[in-house]
Amino acid sequence: MASRISCIFSILLLSASSGSARADFTDGKLPDGTYHCEVYLLGLFLNLGDITIKGNVYTGPVTFGTAPQAYNYQMDANGVISWLGPLGGYSTGGNSISMTQATLDGQTSPSFDIIMKQPDGAFTASTCTRS
Repeated sequence: MASRISCIFSILLLSASSGSARADFTDGKLPDGTYHCEVYLLGLFLNLGDITIKGNVYTGPVTFGTAPQAYNYQMDANGVISWLGPLGGYSTGGNSISMTQATLDGQTSPSFDIIMKQPDGAFTASTCTRS
């Protein structure tokens, strides 16, 4: 498990350091839309809810209904996102956000990966892709 997390971090850092990725993040915002979040666990994709982005504001994640409140987020020139409010189960119950890395690639839909640290010290990575 530790080697898989190291691999994920290496990939995220490599994508953050590429010159083409920097140009895509110059405005400091993700493209507006609803991002569907999933985690691959024990051979299954598990739905973690949808996060809606509009400008520099996010709501969610929501699995049904609507989010009660919107919060701001910030994104640096390397695509690293800082959530300036709670992020549902990612930041409750002893969980915390370790890192969020955005990916803007002309070949695919925009997305971001959330690395969550669990209370036991283990890390879980989920991907949120614009629907």
